[in-house]
Amino acid sequence: MHNTPNTAAEQARDALANLAAGKLDVNIDALMRYAPNSTLSKEAAVLVLFGVLDDEPSASADFDGCPECVGENLDVLLLVRADTLRSHAGQPAFPGGKIDPEDYELARQQGVPVGRIAALREAAEETGLDPAGVEILGELPTLPLAVSDFRVTPVLGWWASPTRVGVVDTNESALIARVPVRDLLNPANRHTAYVKRGRITHKTPAFEVVHSGGDARVEFTVWGFTAIVLDKIFDALTWTVPWDASVLKPAPASG
Repeated sequence: MHNTPNTAAEQARDALANLAAGKLDVNIDALMRYAPNSTLSKEAAVLVLFGVLDDEPSASADFDGCPECVGENLDVLLLVRADTLRSHAGQPAFPGGKIDPEDYELARQQGVPVGRIAALREAAEETGLDPAGVEILGELPTLPLAVSDFRVTPVLGWWASPTRVGVVDTNESALIARVPVRDLLNPANRHTAYVKRGRITHKTPAFEVVHSGGDARVEFTVWGFTAIVLDKIFDALTWTVPWDASVLKPAPASG
């Protein structure tokens, strides 16, 4: 017997809170391979925001391989970057961005880590969400995104009072999507993405997503930094369902 959605949501929220409190052992080497000699001089933060779906159904509603706490209505907020951006164009990502100088002063005034300030600010600017409805559970270890010369802090959040979200600036984002976690965990939607840079081939986990919000149906592949973070979160929470990592597909082209 499956738990009711409310109970499942509470279990998921508690599991994420425990994860944030205990930190996350992410395979940093997998990220450093992109540019091991980078000085990583810039700081950024992203909001890894889980919550309960409103109007986006899970295509994997009948998928029985997930833990009971991963109900049909559990989701994570992602965006697809605009094709016109100079870096990572067209690539799915968590909301977030560079830590601005004023973020440090606000963090000092509020007595909180600066990543929280930056992640919430950027998420509000990119998706239109109301930060007041987000419960910050904690920060995961700062990770290298060496290909862009950033040190990135994933800020783990729970969407206690969801608000409607959408593209705020088409120059920044092409799509805002609340993606069902069950769809990400479904082995049928998983593979290993690879990209060649010079003579080196880099591989990351990948998730195939079909977003059908509104009148449009959009398909995209989550890979790279974002996919690695999701993969490690799912592993740490023991939510991962066995999947075939030997299935290789080229990573989508991006800027």
